[in-house]
Amino acid sequence: MASDPGEAPGQATVRLAPAAAAQRPARLADLVVESILDGVVSGAIQPNAVLPPESALSEQFQVSRITVREAVKLLEAKGLVEVRRGIGAVVKDDSNWNLLDSAVLAAAVRNDANLGILDELVGVRVALESNLAGLAATQATDEDRAAIEAIFHRLEADTARPEVFIETDVEFHDRIMAASGNRLARSIVSTVHSQARTSMRYQGHPSVDDVRTTNGEHRIVLERILDRDPAGAAEAMTNHINAAWQRRRPLPRT
Repeated sequence: MASDPGEAPGQATVRLAPAAAAQRPARLADLVVESILDGVVSGAIQPNAVLPPESALSEQFQVSRITVREAVKLLEAKGLVEVRRGIGAVVKDDSNWNLLDSAVLAAAVRNDANLGILDELVGVRVALESNLAGLAATQATDEDRAAIEAIFHRLEADTARPEVFIETDVEFHDRIMAASGNRLARSIVSTVHSQARTSMRYQGHPSVDDVRTTNGEHRIVLERILDRDPAGAAEAMTNHINAAWQRRRPLPRT
C-alpha cells in the first residue's frame, strides 16, 4: 500500500537482485535496474521511499555515476520512480508501473505471491482473445481456416505428449489472433502471455487428461470459427481460457 504522499520520503535500502548477482549483465545499467526493480515490485522498497544518491549506488554496484544516471532514467521510463528536484528518485506505487514493459511484467509475475497478476493477465486474455476469436469467425480467409484446422489436428496428435502440446497450443491461439486482423490486440496478448509462460505457476504441469480436455475446448472454438459464428466463437474462447486456468491454477503461496 502506498504511503501518504504528504509524508517525508525515507531513503530506500537497495540490495543486489539474486539474478543480477549470479551473472553481471552486458549493460551495467541493467544490473542497477534489475536490483531496484526487484526491490520495488517485491515490496522490499516501499512507495515514496527515496533511492540512495548516485554516489552511494555507484559505490554499491561498482559502476560509474553515468551508469547509475542511465539506470534511473530507465526506471523512470518504466514508471517505477520519479526524479524530484532537491529530493532525488522517489519510488512510485504500482498504479504507475508500466506492466507492458517486459522487465516490469517479469518481476511482477516472479513476485506474484497471491496470483493477482496472473489472474489479471488471464482476464486480459479473455477480454481480448474472445473478441479476436469472434473477429476470426468473420474475417478469416479460407487459407486462415485451413491453417487453424491443421494446427488443431497437430494438437490432437500431441495430446499424448503434454510438453509438446503446450507449445502447439500457443501456435493455435496465435493463428486465430492473426486471422482476426487486429494486430495491436494480438501484440498485447502475445506480450503478456509470453512473459507469463516463463512462470511454472502459470504454465503448470498438465497431464494427458488435462490436455485432452483442453483440446475438446479447442474443438468447439474451431467449429464456431469454421461455422462463421462470431458470438459462438467468442463465447467458446472465453469458456476455454477460464476453464484452462482454473484447471492449472496453483494455490497462493502462504
